[in-house]
Amino acid sequence: MLAPTRDDRFSFGLWTVGWQARDTFGDATRDPLDPVEAVSRLAELGAYGVTLHDDDLIPFGSDDAERARRIKRFRDALDATGLVVPMVTTNLFSHPIFKDGAFTSNDREVRRYALRKVMRNLDLAAELGATTYVFWGGREGSDTDAAKDVRAALDRFREALDLLAQFVIDRGYDIRFAIEPKPNEPRGDILLPTVGSALAFISTLEHHEMVGLNPEVGHEQMAGMNFVHSVSQALWHGKLFHIDLNGQRGAKFDQDLVFGHGDLLSAFHLVDLLENGGPGGGPSYDGPRHFDYKPMRTEDAAGVWTSAASNMQTYLLLKERAAAFRADPAVQEALRASQVGELATPTLGDAESYLDLLADRSAFEDFDLKTAAVHGFGFAHLDQLAVEHVLGAR
Repeated sequence: MLAPTRDDRFSFGLWTVGWQARDTFGDATRDPLDPVEAVSRLAELGAYGVTLHDDDLIPFGSDDAERARRIKRFRDALDATGLVVPMVTTNLFSHPIFKDGAFTSNDREVRRYALRKVMRNLDLAAELGATTYVFWGGREGSDTDAAKDVRAALDRFREALDLLAQFVIDRGYDIRFAIEPKPNEPRGDILLPTVGSALAFISTLEHHEMVGLNPEVGHEQMAGMNFVHSVSQALWHGKLFHIDLNGQRGAKFDQDLVFGHGDLLSAFHLVDLLENGGPGGGPSYDGPRHFDYKPMRTEDAAGVWTSAASNMQTYLLLKERAAAFRADPAVQEALRASQVGELATPTLGDAESYLDLLADRSAFEDFDLKTAAVHGFGFAHLDQLAVEHVLGAR
């Protein structure tokens, strides 16, 4: 077993290990988990951080005295264990008032209440030392196209994030925002369903520089997207502010499996990207490795902690395998044969213009089409080497 350390920057949400396994078709199979116990157990397992929605820590409707009591207990647990709170978010989806969304509800009064709820929780996030604030718009969408003016909804979503960004700036908080895309569930269609759509939306914001992404494995794969590609694009834009790791098997409901317990090969390439910059090297990710998973409904309390540890263990195993993959001379030769590194070379030479390209007969008129057409890249061999490393055969 590989033992995680604080340097690995593994974090978990209170809602993950604390999930009671209640679903659409069944009641809870586990008792509620005290946040203080969650902090203690995660610290024992080697995690470095814990994250939360406001309602995970402070039950909805608590008075000020109860709120203060619960925050103090939580802070005492953090101090006792050394765990940090790298990210906080707001529950804008559970209470019935959010049945048509929060920032994009057709009801203006609900939108105003949602903004106040977030501002109050931003104060708590700053108090706990969080530097990332995630926005998952699980109810921001519709179940019928007749019921939602999507253009107006996007206006209201932008209005909300612009206002909240100004709130953070005026308060002097060291907090960045991260949008978490998801295509569907619980709404039939959710606004900003994928990384690409969220990036386009961010570019319209008044304070776009402080807004990035929190992509989740299962969410992108639910939409049939390649998660490694999505994360690569987020890195390319400089917008990977946070990441949610879990497992998913295909375009179905949001399974929230243990990381790697879905598309294992994709998980391997994701870890390689985050740790090593992927095939061509380049920027990697230095933020928390956050596990947003749910212990299976079949598990008892002991199984919760076994599954939590499994997330970290799988990540560390894949990190080890990715390092071996990069160091393997056969892989390095396969990468050269596949011309993977050549893609980083600009297509035009230094100071070359389109006029120079037009004058270069070798680029078109004298280009050897026949040879290029039959040339193989050897990608199948390269992929097989990756599989062999994942399986520990090399």
